[in-house]
Amino acid sequence: MTTPNNELRVKASGVDIAGLRKSYGSNEVLKGIDLTVKPGEVVCLIGPSGSGKSTLLRCVNLLEQPNGGTIHVAGFETTDPEVNLDKMRQNVGMVFQQFNLFPHLTVLENCTVAQLKVLKRSKNDAEKTARENLERVGLGDFGGRYPDQLSGGQQQRVAIARALSMEPTLMLFDEPTSALDPETVGEVLSIMKNLAKSGMTMLVVTHEMSFAKEVADRVVFMDGGVVVEEGKAVEVIGNPQQPRTQDFLRRVLDPTHVDI
Repeated sequence: MTTPNNELRVKASGVDIAGLRKSYGSNEVLKGIDLTVKPGEVVCLIGPSGSGKSTLLRCVNLLEQPNGGTIHVAGFETTDPEVNLDKMRQNVGMVFQQFNLFPHLTVLENCTVAQLKVLKRSKNDAEKTARENLERVGLGDFGGRYPDQLSGGQQQRVAIARALSMEPTLMLFDEPTSALDPETVGEVLSIMKNLAKSGMTMLVVTHEMSFAKEVADRVVFMDGGVVVEEGKAVEVIGNPQQPRTQDFLRRVLDPTHVDI
């Protein structure tokens, strides 16, 4: 049964971005982005390298400081100078391209350290939660291993279990399969599909078009720091309306095609 507190957490799990701008010196990377992710929705950001996708994602939990606009996430206005960042980030899990695991800690320790230090959980409670999430990603028997004893796909699954162990209401994924061997991409995407089915709110930067088409509720195509096209996944990927989107998808879906 859902408790009132959990209901409030679920209702506060969405993202609302208005007029987001981000510059690095004279280079304006984000040029007034408006984007909403509803609670329980999966939104995939696609587009060429340098289009601003990852920067947008990093602005959501203030790993990058925006130069303008507002962001509301998990019930917090992250662009408010008075925002409690620690509290906000407890509600937001993020999985990066690189796994960022602590090499000197075991898999179980990697999944408990933040629980102990940030959430102040007891060791028993932290380990119980970590083991449940390692089981969830198919690594229930790997708690005693170290990161260098795992494949890339396994390390990324540990990174997902670590993020889930903080019990976030929102998950951010920044090209989580880009550093993986092609043979291990599927195991990570499978975990993400199951997360989506569970109702987790997700904002995903990806080049995996089949994943976006199958799992996303909406797809947002970005280029040059702006949103060029957005809509239902099957429509944007299957029948894009904007010439720039059409050109991008033609190159991605048919990489051997050469215009003559």
